Amino acid sequence: MSWIPLLMFAVACLVLLSGYPVAFALGGTGLLFAGAGMLTGHFNPADLTFVPNRLFGIVENTTLMAVPLFVFMGVMLEKSKVAEKLLSSMGQLFGPLPGGMGLAIILVGALLAASTGIVGATVVTMGLLSLPTMLRQGYQPQLSTGLICATGTLGQIIPPSIALVLLGDVLSNAYQDAQLKQGLWNLDTVSVGDLFVGALLPGLILVGLYLLYVMIISLWKPHLAPAFQRDDNSPRSWAGLLGGLLPPLLLIAAVLGSILTGTATPTEAAGVGAFGAMLLAAGNRQLSRAMLGEVVRATSRVTAMVFMILIGASLFSLVFRGFGGEESVHALFNSMPGGVVGATLMVMLLIFLLGFILDFIEITFVVVPIVGPVLLGMGLDPIWLGVMIALNLQTSFLTPPFGFALFYLRGVAPAEVKTAQIYQGVIPFIAIQLLMLGILALFPELATWLPHLLYG
Repeated sequence: MSWIPLLMFAVACLVLLSGYPVAFALGGTGLLFAGAGMLTGHFNPADLTFVPNRLFGIVENTTLMAVPLFVFMGVMLEKSKVAEKLLSSMGQLFGPLPGGMGLAIILVGALLAASTGIVGATVVTMGLLSLPTMLRQGYQPQLSTGLICATGTLGQIIPPSIALVLLGDVLSNAYQDAQLKQGLWNLDTVSVGDLFVGALLPGLILVGLYLLYVMIISLWKPHLAPAFQRDDNSPRSWAGLLGGLLPPLLLIAAVLGSILTGTATPTEAAGVGAFGAMLLAAGNRQLSRAMLGEVVRATSRVTAMVFMILIGASLFSLVFRGFGGEESVHALFNSMPGGVVGATLMVMLLIFLLGFILDFIEITFVVVPIVGPVLLGMGLDPIWLGVMIALNLQTSFLTPPFGFALFYLRGVAPAEVKTAQIYQGVIPFIAIQLLMLGILALFPELATWLPHLLYG
C-alpha cells in the first residue's frame, strides 16, 4: 500500500490550499488517515502512543526557545524606529551614487535581516519608508518593488533567522534518524549554531549578487535607477549617520559574535538580542508600557502559530511514517536516475514548486521531516543540505501568486504601483536566488568550510 503515503501528502497539500489553518489541516489530515487506516487494518493504533512523547519533546526543547526570543527582538526593533534611522543613514551615504538608493536598501535589508530575521517587518518598513521616495526620484516601479521584496527576504538566510532555527531542529532529528537506520549509536547532531555559521557566507554572497545586479542596471540603464536628488541643501551629519548605523551593528555583533565564538548558544544569544533590542528602544525613547504590551502580544501570536503548526506537523509525520511513507520515499529516491544527485535535485525542485503555494513553515514541517532522513542517509552533509533548503525556502516569499513578501508590499505600496509590476519586479531576484543555489550546489564548501573551521 505504498500509494497511501503519497495520497496522504497530496490531501494535506490540497487542504492547505483551501485556506484552513495550517496546524489543524496537518493534524486533521493525519487523524483522518489514521482513523481510516485503523478501520481497514492498514495502520497500527500503537503508533499514536508516541504523540504524547512528541508533544513533551516540543515543550522541553531548549532550541525552540530561541523562536519567541528572536521574534520579540525583531518586533521590538520594528517598533523602536531603528529601521527608520538606519535607512536614513544609508540613504545619506549612498544616495548621491547612481543606483545609490537601491544599494542603500540592499545593505539596510541585510543589516535588518541580521538583527530582526522577520521578513514581514522588513518589507513593510522599507515599503513605507523608501518606496514613495524611490518612485518620486524616478526609479522604475518594477525595480523598486523587486528590490524591497528581495532584500526583505534576506532574513530567511542571514542569521539569526527563525527559518534556520526551525530547520536546525527538524534536520537534527532527521540526521539522528538517518544514523540510527545505519546502525550507528554514537550519534552526531547538527545544531542551529552550525546552520547559522554555515549560512553566513552564502547569505553575504547573495547580498553581493544583489548589489552587483543594481550596479549593472544603474550603469547600463541609468534612467531606471538615477542618482538621488536631494530636496534641500542641508549638510550631511556624520553624527546622525553613525547614530543610525552603530546601534544595530553593535546588536548584530553581540548576537552573532556570541554564537560564532561559542560564548553562547543560539537560545542564549536570542536572549541577549531581546534585551539589546529593549535597550535600543529605550535609547530611541520609544520604550513604553503600551509599546511593550504590543510587542509581547505580537510575539505571543507568532510563537503560538509556529508551535501549533509544529504539533500538527508532528502528528502528520507520525501517521505518515506509520503507513510506511519513509520507506516509500527511500524506494522512490533509490530508483531515480543519478543517485543522490538526482534525488537532491528532485527534492530541491519540489521545494521550489511548493514555494509557489505554501509558506516556508509548512514546507519545513511537512516536507523536510519526510525527505531529510532519506537524503542524509545517502551521505549528504547536514549543514550543506540545511543551507540549501533555507535558500530554496527563501524563494517561497517571492514566487507569485502566494509569495508573502508580495502581499506585504502590496498592502503598503502606493495605489499607482500595480500588482503586476510587483510580480514583474521580483523575477530577476528569483533568478539570482536560483543562481546562488547553483553556486552552492557546485561549491558545498561555502556552507561547510566555516563551521568545520570553527567547530571542527
